[in-house]
Amino acid sequence: MKRPILYVAITNHGFGHATRTASVAATIQKLYPEVLLIMVTTAPRWLLECYIEGDFIHRPRAFDLGVVQADSLNMDKNATLAKLLDIKKRQNSLIASEVNFIRQNRVQLILADIPFLAPLFAQKAGIPCWMMSNFGWDLIYRDWGGEFVAIADWISESYGECDRLFRLPFHEPMQAFPNITDVGLTGGTPRYTAEEIRAVWGITAPQDKTILLTFGGLGLQQIPYDNLRHFPDWQFIVFDQTAPYLPNLIKINDRKFRPVDFMPICGRVVSKPGYGTFSEATLFDVPLVTIPRDDFAEAAFLLEGLVNYNLHQIVTPDEFFQGDWDFLNQPLQPPKQSQPLAKDGNQAIAQAMINYFQSIKM
Repeated sequence: MKRPILYVAITNHGFGHATRTASVAATIQKLYPEVLLIMVTTAPRWLLECYIEGDFIHRPRAFDLGVVQADSLNMDKNATLAKLLDIKKRQNSLIASEVNFIRQNRVQLILADIPFLAPLFAQKAGIPCWMMSNFGWDLIYRDWGGEFVAIADWISESYGECDRLFRLPFHEPMQAFPNITDVGLTGGTPRYTAEEIRAVWGITAPQDKTILLTFGGLGLQQIPYDNLRHFPDWQFIVFDQTAPYLPNLIKINDRKFRPVDFMPICGRVVSKPGYGTFSEATLFDVPLVTIPRDDFAEAAFLLEGLVNYNLHQIVTPDEFFQGDWDFLNQPLQPPKQSQPLAKDGNQAIAQAMINYFQSIKM
């Protein structure tokens, strides 16, 4: 019997796409141990290993770039445009090199989140490309206008060749995709009990006074940590290694631990708009505090999803960056929808892939 081989292509932008896709890949591996995962991403191997416990091949390649950013909130549009035009120029050689790799390694299926060249790899290699996301890069670039409109058209055309899209919650319409399957929330699962987390990291504050500050793999350079002095009997958890040493600030410096491992012990998660954090917090019913982002088209859909499905606070950039963080003392807003979101996204995508592999074995 041939071993099922899955090529998983991940957008080269921050850590969010890598962690949400690795969560799905880990579920596929758990349910179908014979599958060989080829993780194609420039995200570091240690990050993937935080989610995928079994073996996998790591192929560090980038076929897109998302947005060039100095940190989680500041974007460089000129540098982004230059890099996109370079990818467009090299498109044929990028496709040829990956098709060669895909054929040599007898890949049977591609799962992509959500590099726009992946459907073209699959088309040339004669295999299906399935994708997963809550937005396409064409949405982001089209919103910027000017020279980005032609780039967005090129990307939409590629997405149009995708065989099947698993559309995640908090999504835009994603009209470029011809075949859409809506799925539930995706994300990691905590690996430790609340007692273990509290003991290892010395967390003694009650849950409503334990706050996770998380701004993704790109971090946020200007978090006003000085505000933490207003909350001496609270504890704040950060993954930011540049954060100052404060008596009520716990810096997580062990890569085995992920933000999702701390969510169940927290009263609130404070984050920029990002699917991974929003999805995991909603999976575990942890309230979210966030700031709007008018310059990133995906943010409007994320905020709408947050308002509908989770206890939340939306604070202005002024309140976050210049205020004294009194919002932490304010009551949370209830979700508008009474019907919760489905929480089976990992399983639904994994099962569809397993069914496909089993159908081609027969």
